[in-house]
Amino acid sequence: MKKPLKLLSTACVLTLLMSALAACGSKSDTSASDPKASDASKTSSSSTDVPTLVWWTIGGQVPNNFDKAVAAMNEYTAEKIGVKVDIKVASWGEWDTKINTIVNTGEPFDIMFTNGSKYNQQVAMGAFADLTDLVQSETPDLYKLIPEKVWDGSKVGGKIYSVPTYKDSSLTQYWVFDHKYVEKYGIDVPNMKTLKDLDKPFHDMKAGEGKSFYPLPMTQSEGLNGFFNEYDDMALGLAPIGVKADDASRKVVSVLEQPDVMENLKMLHQWYQDGIINPDAPTKPEPDKGKPFMSAQGFPGAEVGWQVNNGVEKYDMVQNYGPIYTTTTIQGSLNAISANSKYKKEALKYLELVNTDPKLRNMLAFGEEGVDYKKVDGEKVVERTTDTWPLAAYTQGTFFDMATQKDAPADQWEQVKKLNEQAFASSLLGFSMDISNLSTEVANTKAVWDKYRYELLTGASDPEKMVPKIVSELKAAGMDTLMKAAQEQIDAFFK
Repeated sequence: MKKPLKLLSTACVLTLLMSALAACGSKSDTSASDPKASDASKTSSSSTDVPTLVWWTIGGQVPNNFDKAVAAMNEYTAEKIGVKVDIKVASWGEWDTKINTIVNTGEPFDIMFTNGSKYNQQVAMGAFADLTDLVQSETPDLYKLIPEKVWDGSKVGGKIYSVPTYKDSSLTQYWVFDHKYVEKYGIDVPNMKTLKDLDKPFHDMKAGEGKSFYPLPMTQSEGLNGFFNEYDDMALGLAPIGVKADDASRKVVSVLEQPDVMENLKMLHQWYQDGIINPDAPTKPEPDKGKPFMSAQGFPGAEVGWQVNNGVEKYDMVQNYGPIYTTTTIQGSLNAISANSKYKKEALKYLELVNTDPKLRNMLAFGEEGVDYKKVDGEKVVERTTDTWPLAAYTQGTFFDMATQKDAPADQWEQVKKLNEQAFASSLLGFSMDISNLSTEVANTKAVWDKYRYELLTGASDPEKMVPKIVSELKAAGMDTLMKAAQEQIDAFFK
């Protein structure tokens, strides 16, 4: 690895994986993006029209109090900046399909959560507004808040098409164990560093808990979280093509065929056969609560939120990879504005408020005050009282203006800054592949990968048989063309 990349002391903040399942958005407000609702979409406030912006995001099942919570936010933001939102939530399982459909069909929206796996492709399609000048002229406080390095990491072709969430922009991967199983089976958590290290604890748990117990529960949406961390995907969002993050030569490779990846795929497959992984993992759209183990990107104190979300009394966690800084980690959470939105300035002002106003930030992250959370120390510390709030906090904005949770470290955000300061830089840091002339190859190869990845990354298929088949189909879909173009762009970029 390279020497640690030292970032500014104000560097990024955290990724709190909040929530679980599916959903529809708020029904309380009418979209300003809907031309059929031009009058209904506006509310008079001191004779001033208040547009209601459609914000598509990802999260869990919408609870009964969702509309009430959003209405409280809207009352606050209408007074502060003259803007409301209609938050629409696509579930974890349906998000990929739903967001693709919205972009492909031109369905009206104003703000959309996106990330590296889709972002560059959506920009190439012309879905998002160019914010390069607007973010500086209309929302200078927002522009100043986010470090230049983070803005640069979100750029495509040198232009800003989204507001990056200023958080833990370096990636740190953790393995997380339910403490009751740690004690019961004597698991040496601090020394769990590789997949091989997990083999004995998983088999001990399986033998002790019975046939219907699965130590490594998975869903189809991602398989084992962080499986490809060691390979930089060039912000392409196509895991089978990448560069080893510590490869100074920056050679583009077929990732699935690399020996270390194949070895880990074989381990997953063996666990699936042994009943360590649930048999319905390739088709299971949403996770169950009470996970005995999970792999997650996180930060010190993140286990406090995971405990609430999963209904687990105590989690023990150990860092097993990172921190590492890549263009993809920066692009892991972005909010873009529709190129067709009539309210681009209003949308930017709303995102600025999310990133600078603690009260709004906490309402978005935690839900309805007095129901989903209560304040322990003003807007600085809160205690979550339900596990049903569906919105994923990491998708919204910086955590520097958001409360810490009760029992989390008081200096949690300072610890996150330190992680960023200690992060190693990927050999491709700053590079984002230009796919504007490769849209067909990108679409076709992603379609192939989507067809097989659920079974492969949950261990359901034999990698020695499946990987050659996948690679063959990827090549037929244009993989070699993409790899050649990627290598040429990388060589030119780092010349």
